[in-house]
Amino acid sequence: MERVENEQIRFDTKIAVLLRDDLATWQRLNVTAFLVSGLAATNPGLVGLPYEDADGTQYLPMFGQPVLVFEGSKEQMAISHTRALGRELPHSIFTADLFATGNDRDNRAAVKAVGQGQLDLVGLALHGPKNAVDKVLKGSRMHP
Repeated sequence: MERVENEQIRFDTKIAVLLRDDLATWQRLNVTAFLVSGLAATNPGLVGLPYEDADGTQYLPMFGQPVLVFEGSKEQMAISHTRALGRELPHSIFTADLFATGNDRDNRAAVKAVGQGQLDLVGLALHGPKNAVDKVLKGSRMHP
């Protein structure tokens, strides 16, 4: 079957980030960057090919599909986290405690020190079948 070069590409999966709605702008950007790094590291198939400009300058590859960013309340974060766990969707999390740490070792220790039900979640990222991701994020809204 021949592919048409300008044919719209459809994805069976979704990459999504959910951010708590009370974060400062710098926190939203920082949390998003950290969260999606976990998806890229554990799902190499999500990353496309390297980029190259017309002059032949090489650039690093990026995700091969869009990353949708949502926001929700503290309560919505907890609900979505519980849904992701219930659906066994691998996901990355970012807690409020991580704003006070400065390295991966301390980040992991901060998460390890708190039980699952007491995590002060400010962000989560997940990838999975569209329907499953949509159900996890139900009640949240697209980030403005």
